[in-house]
Amino acid sequence: MRHTPARRLWATLLALMVVAAGSVLAGSAPASAAPRPLAAPGDTGDDGEGGSKSLIDALESASRGFTDAKDALTRSRARQRELAATLQRLDAELGPKQAALDEIVQQSYRTGRLGPMAALLTASDSDTLLDRADTLSSVAIRQDAAMRDLKQTRDGQAKAKLAIDATIRDQQKQLNVMARRKAQAEAALKAAGGGQDVAGPSGGGNTTKSATAPRNLGTGCTVDDPTTTGCITPRLQFAMQQAKGAGFTRFVKCFRHQNSGEHPKGRACDFAADKGTFGGVASGASRTYGDRLANYFIGNADRIGVLYVIWFRRIWLPSSGWKSYSRGNGDPSSDHTNHVHLSVR
Repeated sequence: MRHTPARRLWATLLALMVVAAGSVLAGSAPASAAPRPLAAPGDTGDDGEGGSKSLIDALESASRGFTDAKDALTRSRARQRELAATLQRLDAELGPKQAALDEIVQQSYRTGRLGPMAALLTASDSDTLLDRADTLSSVAIRQDAAMRDLKQTRDGQAKAKLAIDATIRDQQKQLNVMARRKAQAEAALKAAGGGQDVAGPSGGGNTTKSATAPRNLGTGCTVDDPTTTGCITPRLQFAMQQAKGAGFTRFVKCFRHQNSGEHPKGRACDFAADKGTFGGVASGASRTYGDRLANYFIGNADRIGVLYVIWFRRIWLPSSGWKSYSRGNGDPSSDHTNHVHLSVR
């Protein structure tokens, strides 16, 4: 097939157009865009908490283990204080009880130093015999009671000392658990490219103290979520009510279906910094509101059972305080720059 000059010209022009179009398309991609790390199979993001499933699971496990150990440590220390007070009381009682027994023994010796039988045989008449019998019987009863009381006090001392030793061993065990859980959380953050020490919110603290959540609050997703059609736990409901009572009444959303994290378990809420809904990056009064809310949750972490708080590319952990947290997608929601994320136990 012969190619005419015109046909060859059109073919050349068409080739040049294809090359030019390719150059335009290639130039549309930013040359400086940094590639994101590839996630392992099943290790997808969690649709809002700004991290992979493995990271969120590790943080949840570490914080829960840390706070459980911290609670056990608090109870153990309270028990130690009770035992120490008991031991101090027993120590104070021991001296007088020993002195009382010594006095009874001496009285017994003075009354019947020749022995009970000799004391009775030397009685001059029946009245004296009865008096001596009553006296000996009374002294013997008192001496027996005093000896039992003294023995009981000494036994109590020994048991209190053993119990104190046991609580001290338990406390060391809980401290070791807390140290391991702290290391677990920080290692997970470091592996994800974050975890550096950072300053907390600077928009002002909130000194309002919440009530303490009852220890028997359920942990199942059994309460209708007032912010969605899903469910939340009684503990999260308690935290929401406390925050609202402290004046934090802006838009909130809790339950949602996602790959991981606390939202699908009913244990997390997102508290918008803006008044109406989730907006762009918080600034001005909205930023201050978010700062104050984050500080409120942290200041009452033990009372309401906080697992972690995320706000403005930072995460607060009970074990470690504020750490950098930058696994978001660059938008206000996954970067947590338009809302405060709260997860509870």
